Amino acid sequence: MTKITAAEVNNLRKTTGAGMMDCKKALVEAEGNFDLAIEILRKKGQKVAAKRADRASTEGAAIAIVNEDHTEGAVIVLGCETDFVGKNESFVNLAKELAEKALNSATKEELMNADFGGITVQEKLIEQTGVIGEKIELSAFEKISAPYVGSYIHSGKIATIVGLSAKVEGAEEVAKDVAMQAAAMNPIALNEQGVDQTIIDKEIEIAKDQLRQEGKPEAMLDKIAQGKIKRFFKDNTLVNQDFIKDNKLSVANYVKSIGDVEVVDFKRVALG
Repeated sequence: MTKITAAEVNNLRKTTGAGMMDCKKALVEAEGNFDLAIEILRKKGQKVAAKRADRASTEGAAIAIVNEDHTEGAVIVLGCETDFVGKNESFVNLAKELAEKALNSATKEELMNADFGGITVQEKLIEQTGVIGEKIELSAFEKISAPYVGSYIHSGKIATIVGLSAKVEGAEEVAKDVAMQAAAMNPIALNEQGVDQTIIDKEIEIAKDQLRQEGKPEAMLDKIAQGKIKRFFKDNTLVNQDFIKDNKLSVANYVKSIGDVEVVDFKRVALG
């Protein structure tokens, strides 16, 4: 039997993140061949991933990241099965590394194929599935570009990014405030134009049904329903919502308080 030293085991552990005993077993099986031991651990990850493919990955870490000049931002969710794993420092660090790579990826597919220490992100997630023993997946990925991008993370469970139309004095605080608004109020769109017509049609029909039950005349239904839709837009689109820090202002008016600037985009991701 090939003698495996503690230093070799520790080196494999640092490279893969696997447990000491798993690393020792892999090195023994590989007869001391470091690269083969890594392959053995990755195959273990594939087996675990296949067994747990139908599990729900509703826990994990939501990460928001912005580049140095605040012109691009990305949000991701790295999902796992349990809150215990989701709060683990190494798991959160992995999510942060993926977020960094997300800044340089145009799509989720591109991110999954990006290099991660000589393997792809997809392969890294499979490897870590074997290390952790839970299903791990990149369950959300979004990006935006704008003249100024700000971000906010709520308890590692919700992550948001917001784009402003100009980089002006006060943009950092305002962008963070609006990102916090998006996290708290979960708007379905930026503004009225961003709401899918099928959603609008459904809300109109719901409003009309309610009005009929209240005994309102059929001839008045369209007009009253349109008023209810305006309220729906106010409650559910980001720029029209009441600003959570001062409900006398809409989000749009709050943003305008720092100058000729408006919200041009936002993305929100959350666990589950």
